[in-house]
Amino acid sequence: MKKLLFLIPFIILSCKTQEKLGETKTTGSTYQVSEENVIKTLSYLASDELEGRDSGSEGIEKASVYLENILKENGIKPYFKTYRDTLSNYDKTSYNVVGYMEGTDPELKKEFVIIGAHYDHIGRISAVNGDDIANGANDNASGTTAVTEVAKYFAKFKNNKRSILFVFFSAEEKGLLGSKHLAEKLKQQNMNLYFMFNFEMIGVPMKDKGMDMYLTGFGRSTMAAKMNEYAGEKLVGYLAVEMRYMLFRASDNYPFFTEFDVPAHTVSTFDFENFDFYHQPGDEFELMDTKHMTNVISKTILVLEKMINTPNKEIKLNEK
Repeated sequence: MKKLLFLIPFIILSCKTQEKLGETKTTGSTYQVSEENVIKTLSYLASDELEGRDSGSEGIEKASVYLENILKENGIKPYFKTYRDTLSNYDKTSYNVVGYMEGTDPELKKEFVIIGAHYDHIGRISAVNGDDIANGANDNASGTTAVTEVAKYFAKFKNNKRSILFVFFSAEEKGLLGSKHLAEKLKQQNMNLYFMFNFEMIGVPMKDKGMDMYLTGFGRSTMAAKMNEYAGEKLVGYLAVEMRYMLFRASDNYPFFTEFDVPAHTVSTFDFENFDFYHQPGDEFELMDTKHMTNVISKTILVLEKMINTPNKEIKLNEK
């Protein structure tokens, strides 16, 4: 998260009780992501090998290659000539990684949905107990992992009527530079954007909030209400503290809201009470709750499918 001011359609093929690595399950209105896959991606992105994924670093280059390979292995094409969208507003060479799935409906495919998360973090910082790598497991390897699982789902089932961009943003920690660059670029291309959906810090569950996640900018659109309607439960809710810290403006959803004037929101489970290692070396993989993440991602995937496939644009901005 950008530094704050002060700080199913398919039948189960077997009745085996354990999934093999990389498998997923669907049944009726439920879907289960493979926790092993979540662990594999999250642990790599948050590893010391990547040295905190600072924008323009060797570490984030390794993360870029890893994410490009996930898109490629799942048959997701690059939106531009390559997966790499070079930032025009940052003084070091840095890339957004952008994948594209064309919609299946002849008309609805002209409308786009962006599903994203930032994959950069702050790199090496002042050491704490001899550790100077800010690994960024929660911030935001967790959100990046979620986007990889959403991408795998739609690549496997190919059930998106609207077209989708899967975006891994760089330089979020430098002031939302990756998302600002891409939002301006796509606006110049006159993209017909329906909504933007962003994952940010979902590595640990909230404490007794009566919801799985909260949505930043809760009252700005009908997205929360529609998500809960599609989920049949309170999947997302309102967290009062997000207004105090203006979180709606603090992550990669915001440039798409300002450029396109469409619903653009971030989901998170970081509630300022459940995680003590924001922008610190202690933001490590070992502190992440991968069962929680798997549950949240699994539920969100089915809701996103409904959001993407409605005949009309049901998610709208609220009147100011």
